[in-house]
Amino acid sequence: MTETAPLGNATRAPLLEQRTPPRRTPPPRPRTFAGVLRGLLRAGRPKQWVKNVLVVAAPAAAGRLFDPHALPRLALVFALFTACAAAVYLINDARDVEADRAHPAKRHRPIAAGQVPVPVAYAVGGALAVLTPAVAAQMASPQVAVLLAAYVGMQLAYCVSLKHVLVVDLAVVTTGFLMRAAAGGLALDIPLSRWFLITTGFGALFMVSAKRYSEAVQMAGNAGATRALLTEYTTGYLRFVWQLAAGVAVLGYCLWALEDHHGPHGGLLPWRQLSVVAFILAILRYAVFADRGTAGEPEEVVLRDRALALIALTWLAMYGLAVARW
Repeated sequence: MTETAPLGNATRAPLLEQRTPPRRTPPPRPRTFAGVLRGLLRAGRPKQWVKNVLVVAAPAAAGRLFDPHALPRLALVFALFTACAAAVYLINDARDVEADRAHPAKRHRPIAAGQVPVPVAYAVGGALAVLTPAVAAQMASPQVAVLLAAYVGMQLAYCVSLKHVLVVDLAVVTTGFLMRAAAGGLALDIPLSRWFLITTGFGALFMVSAKRYSEAVQMAGNAGATRALLTEYTTGYLRFVWQLAAGVAVLGYCLWALEDHHGPHGGLLPWRQLSVVAFILAILRYAVFADRGTAGEPEEVVLRDRALALIALTWLAMYGLAVARW
């Protein structure tokens, strides 16, 4: 009686192929109206909307945040800025769709993944870019409408060419933050203090350059993994920029806090001057992450670190007491 030799890999493979049908890539799901709407919402980057909270900065600094008509007007400006930013994201992603499809992470974006057709992205983005300033002119103020139109134009220019220009790219992103902060003041006809503009502008530059520095550190030895312009910057230069910006932001805030606004502080404690301590501690704590090369999106840095979040809340409380003159 002869033994049957066990099946080897060469014999087993054809048998498995006969029993198991080959796997096929499932066809893409047909687009539905609801699916396209969800894709458009995702393409508008909801996580980035928190940046638009900056519209309350100027009214809060002027003590006008709780005026009878302030909150509805600021909510409108917040929504308008969100729509403008969504317009830019849609047009940018439609324009970069082929490059995004070749990127390991960006290929999951709704337009690159095919959830939102490219013509639809262009159409909705263009409509938002045109209609939002028009709505602002009717419901907010002509100044806000001009600001929003300038924001859209600047951001689209950034998407097309300015993001490839050294230093200008930092200035454009920083100016976007400054425009958000200025919009709330323009909506309520609040004069914008020079110290407010200096502190906000250089504070934004600090966070933007810290993020670029972190990206440059993380891509060291892995060229091509992120935006190409980072290969033109040196980490030493970006470190210089965020250190310079942090110093100017602190100086501007100190000059505002120590300025004699209305004679004696008028409250139980000199909250305006005391808030300098919390502000500097917040800058120093944020700089820890910048120095490590882990300062990503500003909102993520603040929410991830409890100590920084606590310092920020303390500063907000002191700032509020200073404005309220308690």
